Amino acid sequence: MHLIWENLIKNLIKLWTADFKGMDSGTGSYELQKSVWEAIGEATVSAGSTMPSIYGPRLPDISKDGAYLSAEMISFWTLYLGPILLHSKFADQRYYDHFIHLVRLLNICLQFEISNDEVDQLENGFATWVNNYEELYYQYNPQRLPTCPLTVHALLHIASSIRACGPVWCYWAFPMERYCGMIQPAIRSRRFPYASLGRHVLEDARLTQIKVLYDVADDLSLKPPRLGPVRGSYEHHQYPTCHLLPPRSPDQPAINTLNLLIGALVTRFTVHGGNRVTPRVVKQYLEAADIQEWGKVQRIDSDVGETMRASAVGKIPDDNRDTSYVRYEMYVDVHATRRNLDPVYKLETFYGQLQHIYLIHFNSACSQLNLLEPSTTIVMAQIKSCRVDNNNEIEGLDVHFYSSMRNTDVVDITSIQCLVGHVPVGHNHWAIVDKSGSLARALSQLDDDELGDN
Repeated sequence: MHLIWENLIKNLIKLWTADFKGMDSGTGSYELQKSVWEAIGEATVSAGSTMPSIYGPRLPDISKDGAYLSAEMISFWTLYLGPILLHSKFADQRYYDHFIHLVRLLNICLQFEISNDEVDQLENGFATWVNNYEELYYQYNPQRLPTCPLTVHALLHIASSIRACGPVWCYWAFPMERYCGMIQPAIRSRRFPYASLGRHVLEDARLTQIKVLYDVADDLSLKPPRLGPVRGSYEHHQYPTCHLLPPRSPDQPAINTLNLLIGALVTRFTVHGGNRVTPRVVKQYLEAADIQEWGKVQRIDSDVGETMRASAVGKIPDDNRDTSYVRYEMYVDVHATRRNLDPVYKLETFYGQLQHIYLIHFNSACSQLNLLEPSTTIVMAQIKSCRVDNNNEIEGLDVHFYSSMRNTDVVDITSIQCLVGHVPVGHNHWAIVDKSGSLARALSQLDDDELGDN
């Protein structure tokens, strides 16, 4: 915490804003104009509305309220907002590339799993980064020696500490900040603050020992227990990884508004090599089915799963953070424009805004749809896809840019992988931020016959 977020990054920001120990940029050109840094601060504030809370807290204006930034806030800005907001802001591109190199190394450090090859990559990467730092900021000028604090040298020892202690998420936490946050409410007296603090710490230690000795942690917990699912939610055994949450539309959607859903179900129910299901047949069965429209879906991959909201259902308060943008994966026929060729499917990644969530109950067998069970439940999601500019990406980071939306996809709800954030970077231009990493990637389960001959 103190090595990276409280020292290294803060020192870099001071260098960029001409606030580092009274030093100028020397022969370099890394200082940002005041108006540019103020614009970055304003963009940092506005990004709070379009980044889900699971990514981190809302950030204050980094150009004015830097003193109020905690280590967690600085890490969030460095890893997700900084690479976007600093893009094309330096007069010399080398300073931006140098910062991005650091972010890539930090992302490797924070991986859940890290291989020996990646540790070697960190060792070589930090050595290169420090050498470049000396060239760009120290400039091999003894008068600029203050630009080389001990925290820069300490980067060279991160790889060896990982070899000795394991992945850094085990110990790169914020224990002191968290503990201070826990005991701060215990200050009941301004005149004798330490007396109330001491009493709180002592009583908390005694209570902790009682919980451990007598195995009564749950009985003595001051937090209300979570009893069952959220009121009004929906669960189904065929969808164990997600729950549907309120709000729910009181009316069944009109069949004439479900053309995209019908088209998706035609593809879903058509068996390769068999008779093709027609839209008329799907529409006929949908008219007899029970269709509900829900407002939220929660992925159950942990005690507190990500909750995604459909943008077209219910009223969303203006001060809410946007949780409608998602990453989803589906199979695409690479021969879609060549109808004479057999389909060959490839799993591809897409980003878009979740618009509708449809819960469909077929209350009887539907032989023409190849549904032979007496009752079938399907949950589908309608997503407006972003037109990602693959030629404008930040190398080595999971950041993508788009300026418009493309077609609308209707997919099974399990195709949605995770929440993503999106940050405005100009008029009608946005950057997509995906922090999920490799653990939230879909794995192909189609066999060779279904994939086609490559």
